Amino acid sequence: MTPPETQGQGIAAEVPAGSPAVSLCVLQKRAAFLKAASARRQGTGGFLLQARDRTDGDPAIRVGFTASKKIGNAVLRNRAKRRLRALAREVLAPRAQAGWDYVLVARPDATVSRPYGDLCADLQQALAAVHRGRA
Repeated sequence: MTPPETQGQGIAAEVPAGSPAVSLCVLQKRAAFLKAASARRQGTGGFLLQARDRTDGDPAIRVGFTASKKIGNAVLRNRAKRRLRALAREVLAPRAQAGWDYVLVARPDATVSRPYGDLCADLQQALAAVHRGRA
């Protein structure tokens, strides 16, 4: 796993050869973020995962990223969002369920300073908890 500081920009998921293509759409409307915030939540040491199952029948996987001013100045907020985007590409894309919205919320100090491998493990555990007992 390569830290996002050394990777290129963009949210397109890198898909291994032979697996079905997974595309992540980025949430842009405030209403979508608010709906995800009112659904399931799973806290981790590095960030908060909010997830909801949409009922509109659209199979797209949508993901959003939030870093408030509590994170720090613009440099730290951008670094936190860059790390969250890299997590979404590496961990969320292959494990996400179709028709779901996911929002990754940065945590002060933790998202920027936590080792990247730990953030990956956090997201895997959070996804398992959110989808526990659901197909």
